[in-house]
Amino acid sequence: MYQVGDLIMYGGTGVCEVKEITRPDFGGTQVDQDYYILQPLYQNGTIYAPVNNSKVFSRPVISAKEADELISIMPEVHTEIYKSSSTQQLTKHYQSVIDTHKTVDLVRLAKSIHKKMDAAHKQNRHLGQIDKKFMKRAEELLYGELAAALDIPRDDISTYIQERLDGKNVSPDTEQ
Repeated sequence: MYQVGDLIMYGGTGVCEVKEITRPDFGGTQVDQDYYILQPLYQNGTIYAPVNNSKVFSRPVISAKEADELISIMPEVHTEIYKSSSTQQLTKHYQSVIDTHKTVDLVRLAKSIHKKMDAAHKQNRHLGQIDKKFMKRAEELLYGELAAALDIPRDDISTYIQERLDGKNVSPDTEQ
């Protein structure tokens, strides 16, 4: 069970903070089970999630150490460009990767679509809408979790990653 103040990855929403654990009153009817009141970090709104909900995936946000280790191995993460003439098959493949909820899979997906984009640009072609959509989604989930884990603004995470990979000695506590 999560505690108030915990940061969790919640379904496709991404990073949420547990604001409260309560039995809410929905339209005058008190429910007889505990709910997490979740506040998404990078979106507006409030989520009411049953504590014993097995339908929506949730897990704690990775630690700062795990985030740093993930960034360190990013260059070695093996990727292959996934191609399909069927947009349904492409969507199904990309969604299945996102549905693993594993940070290394998000790195793999984002890198593979970036490779696909580079290959398309070399042929004076554009990346397809499905590819763009899932690259954006993978990066949103990944960057949101890394930013939360390292306690740095999400807008700065891309630069932070690039500086780390370029060999600059940066830490989350470094003023930028």
